[in-house]
Amino acid sequence: MKFKKLGTTDLDVSLICLGTMTWGTQNSEKDAFEQMDYSLGEGVNFFDTAELYSVPPNSDSYGKTETIIGNWFEKRKNRKKIILASKVAGPGCNWIRGGKNNFDEKTIGKAIDGSLKRLKTDYIDLYQLHWPERSTNFFGSREYTIDNDEGAWNSFENVLEALDKFIKSGKIRYVGMSNETPYGLSRYIELSKSKKLPRMMSVQNPYNLVNRTYEIGMSEISIREKCGLLVYYPLATGALSGKYRNGQMPKNSRQALFRGWERHLNPLALKAYEEYFKLAKESDMTMAQLAQAFVNTRPFVTSNIIGATTMEQLKENIDSVNIELSDEIMNKINIIHNNNPNPSP
Repeated sequence: MKFKKLGTTDLDVSLICLGTMTWGTQNSEKDAFEQMDYSLGEGVNFFDTAELYSVPPNSDSYGKTETIIGNWFEKRKNRKKIILASKVAGPGCNWIRGGKNNFDEKTIGKAIDGSLKRLKTDYIDLYQLHWPERSTNFFGSREYTIDNDEGAWNSFENVLEALDKFIKSGKIRYVGMSNETPYGLSRYIELSKSKKLPRMMSVQNPYNLVNRTYEIGMSEISIREKCGLLVYYPLATGALSGKYRNGQMPKNSRQALFRGWERHLNPLALKAYEEYFKLAKESDMTMAQLAQAFVNTRPFVTSNIIGATTMEQLKENIDSVNIELSDEIMNKINIIHNNNPNPSP
């Protein structure tokens, strides 16, 4: 396994992070235990979860994943071996604290206490804002139109002040954000310096061969400010494994079971997948190996959050750290990207 520093902390996190959002819906507790046991044995010391999980999110799935992880900690007695990341849900889910979920001290406190109880631990290493409280672009939205909601959300400074109290209490160690924009990332970093408030140590956004938008604006901040990307959707919700090629729809796949990820199968994305499939085949690797190895090479990436519903998928994803992409392959990837730029953000 390879390791990188988490932000400016002294924590060495594995380049592969174990994603957990399928545990409780697509995967049973037994499946999850097997995944955690195997990953830890392969050197993966970084697990990512959220109070919202499992997915798709609803009142029945809420908190199931954290509960499974907590049961594993209790049974294995190995909490200190894992760098654990979780998230507080943003506004919009009416089954979570009435749907408001403003990032004030009271709401964040309730979320942290709930997660700690489910996780059966007394601290979370990295606590992240799952999506912005303010009105902005995330989850694949493109055009931004400002809403007249300036008084409806907590200021960046107030959010950091609230998080600071929970760091000082010992309930969380470090903070990060998810689904953020260059504006949000830069404001948080600026305020942490000028006001001596907690520093955002990471940003968790989507990034993959068909969505390289992070490279525009965000990557420079990540490198210069040591606030690296924790990649989610490295396989574009499985599409970059090739399993949806030629109109296929595997029975137990996410696209077959649930709605909400259709944007990853739009015509332009499907065209790009064919090109990457051909490149992977001529490079003597699977399409998933090509996609994961690409993500692992990026200098602004701290960790690649992999998700798997089978042990075969998990092993292939973890093994991607051992794949080196030649300059020739990287040049071919960039040619495909230039001809099919970001078809699935």
